Amino acid sequence: MKLRISILLLIFFMVARSQGKRQDDDFVEQNFTKEEVYIPMRDGVKLFTAVYIPKDISSKNRYPFLMQRTCYSVAPYGKEYRSKLGPNEYLMKDKYIFIYQDVRGRYMSEGTFTNMTPQVDHKTKKDVDESTDTYDTIEWLLKNIKNNNGKVGQFGTSYPGFYTAVGTLADHPALVASSPQAPISNFWNDDFLHNGRFMLAYFRTFPVFGVQKTKPENKAWYSDSMIKAKSDDGLKFYRDMGTLKDGYEKYYKDNFFMTEIMNHTNYDDFWQKRNLLPHLKNIKHAVMTVGGWFDAEDLSGPLNIYKTIEKTSPKAKNTIVMGPFSHGGWSYEQGKHFHNDIYFGDSIATYYQKNIETRFFNHYLKGNTKEDAGLPEALMYDTGAKAWKEFATYPPKEAQKVNFYLASGTLKPSAGQGYSEYYSDPSNPVVSSVNLKDFNGFTPRNYMSEDQRFAEGRPDVLTFTTDVLTDDLSFAGELMAKLNIATTSTDADFAVKLIDVYPEDFKPAEKKEGVVYGNYHQMVRSEIMPARFRNSKEKAEALIPNTKTAVNFRLQDVVHTFKKGHKIQVQISSTWFPLFAVNPQKFMENPNFATPQDYTKAFIKVFDDSSIEAQVLK
Repeated sequence: MKLRISILLLIFFMVARSQGKRQDDDFVEQNFTKEEVYIPMRDGVKLFTAVYIPKDISSKNRYPFLMQRTCYSVAPYGKEYRSKLGPNEYLMKDKYIFIYQDVRGRYMSEGTFTNMTPQVDHKTKKDVDESTDTYDTIEWLLKNIKNNNGKVGQFGTSYPGFYTAVGTLADHPALVASSPQAPISNFWNDDFLHNGRFMLAYFRTFPVFGVQKTKPENKAWYSDSMIKAKSDDGLKFYRDMGTLKDGYEKYYKDNFFMTEIMNHTNYDDFWQKRNLLPHLKNIKHAVMTVGGWFDAEDLSGPLNIYKTIEKTSPKAKNTIVMGPFSHGGWSYEQGKHFHNDIYFGDSIATYYQKNIETRFFNHYLKGNTKEDAGLPEALMYDTGAKAWKEFATYPPKEAQKVNFYLASGTLKPSAGQGYSEYYSDPSNPVVSSVNLKDFNGFTPRNYMSEDQRFAEGRPDVLTFTTDVLTDDLSFAGELMAKLNIATTSTDADFAVKLIDVYPEDFKPAEKKEGVVYGNYHQMVRSEIMPARFRNSKEKAEALIPNTKTAVNFRLQDVVHTFKKGHKIQVQISSTWFPLFAVNPQKFMENPNFATPQDYTKAFIKVFDDSSIEAQVLK
């Protein structure tokens, strides 16, 4: 009898759980009415927009708008509903009027698509850009969707993060809250380029961004030009491809975006127009910028957007959140949160969604807009201490600049008088990862915290390491590489990695099978700099062979505590393949069209008065 009751109870709970899951999956359709409309812009172009309206909306129960504008499709189209709405399930269940819009030239919208739409001078009423499209959309929604509460918020991650960031310039009085997440800010140093050096590992993405549609599309029209993987060894594809010039001519001669990149090697008018940062001025509403410390696509964007708004827009309620996430990783819960091999804690995405993101939008869209939401100015995850930290200013005012000098394989507090030397051969480049499958993906992600032992000891990689730390040492803020170099060639790149070397007996709280954590060399931050742009991004300059030359550049920020018993390491090389296209090391007006005959081997010196400048919390 007891056994029968237990079985019946078990069946009851399983059925109830199944019904609960089914009801949760149907939440959108049960609680929202979907409408699809074309919203006219001021120049006559119509943008396709999906509108999800709460069924219980009324004159006594009004809702605000929460909007995402995207180049990645507002699917599903027609009668089918999205399974999830908004940036997280808490906001979905709190209910808003959710808006999804295809931007110009994408999917079902009219117009012509351009990457990182330039901001224009609004000299006439028909001058358009993404900020005017945002304004016109808001204006239409307020007038045509009944029983709204007169407030609008916007959100988006990655490219939609850019549309959110540029949308802050709409200057519409109803726009009270914006959250650009993993936004692109400057195409010269986000996504496809880093300081002008092309990210070769993004090669497979170009059909998405460089093929125009010719009619309204509810499915991806560029699929036929996507490059399919033939092997799990993604490195083999790039080695077989040959030079960047070979890859372009074989795969993308008709791809408008790849052609633009190939032809615009300097920071010319084309790229300057696609830098959002100079336009971010006089923003008056609440902005919460979100990013991930291990975002291989858009790490600099969130940091630079926050800092720019902080300087130019004193009336904005400006907040930044940076967590231990890869690209957009805060939007889904892992449970035990890993990036690559490294464990950072439990339920980190849920903590952010529930306590930060939901609070931000609910306060400004449903509460008193004039009051502060009470969020930290800067909520930054310390990737070494494995804990959230709050700062009243960012970078923290209490952080002090400290130079770690690169001398004879060590990191020292003072400069030496000698140099270290390595041999760089573009035909035999330093590999950027040993995760060969990762290079078959849309973009590689794991390398941002990958074990760097595979590169240490190569004759074309310099390594500088501290002694074992006797106390914790916290970096918090900006990083500068201040290199003094000399080379036998006329051009060179400099890839710099900041690395946390674990103790030999290190045992993590949570681990992945097969990973050797003792002496793990975790990459904390990295960046690449073409020496040709050391003096000017607009005009490239050759190096004078065998002449000491300064090459200074920013690495993206870091909040990381190097723990007692660990070591700090810096690695430097001049190739980083296939993450970045190989520099031929011979100065050329357009190195993107280099051939193997242009490849020049070089001996490269890094002098002992070179340093890494960090902001350190005392």
